[in-house]
Amino acid sequence: MQAVKKTVYIETTIPSVITARPSMDITNAYYQNITKVFWENERHKYDLFISKYVLEECSQGDVNAAKRRVELIKDIPLLGINEDVEKLSKEYFEYLNIPEKAKTDCVHLAVCVINKIDFLISWNMTHLGNPTFSKIVLYNGNHGLWLPTLVTPDVFMKIQKEEAENGSV
Repeated sequence: MQAVKKTVYIETTIPSVITARPSMDITNAYYQNITKVFWENERHKYDLFISKYVLEECSQGDVNAAKRRVELIKDIPLLGINEDVEKLSKEYFEYLNIPEKAKTDCVHLAVCVINKIDFLISWNMTHLGNPTFSKIVLYNGNHGLWLPTLVTPDVFMKIQKEEAENGSV
């Protein structure tokens, strides 16, 4: 019997980091290198998904950069945005008190919750990382909702490696 692949939602920062020009900044260079390792060596082990919001965000900005981002994600299945996703994303937006400019983060989260995606991978944990994640855990627990794991690519790969070594994959 073949094991079921874990599901992974690829947030916009992933294709953005992969397709960006090489950075001289040590932190950004680390993000680029680790994300490329994930993309080239690990992503095939999982069922990847995006939403129309990832596609829209990747399409914005510099025309050539947008073309590279969209090309990178063109074969990843889109998860639909339905009434449940829209309602939940509005509830998150109000509950988490996230700034208007980051409202789409609530949509990414809601898509993952409604579709029971195992992991949301992003480099942007400003509005969904700690301490906000504690509020998400509480909210989802109180409402009987699925809770995806929100992680950066490096943490995701570390978790997967540890699970494989411990035989819990």
